[in-house]
Amino acid sequence: MIAAWKRQAIEGLASTFSGKAEAAAAAEEAELTRLHAKIGQLVVERDFLAKASGR
Repeated sequence: MIAAWKRQAIEGLASTFSGKAEAAAAAEEAELTRLHAKIGQLVVERDFLAKASGR
């Protein structure tokens, strides 16, 4: 277990100094933004269909 933690720490330190962590964070932020937009679109569609089916 300690060996696994040590390996994760070493990999994390290497990515911190190479800039990979920043790129990964930017990619996560872009994905989160895309998902929020999709959720908004689906909510609008759901509301529209609920109103249309109520007629």
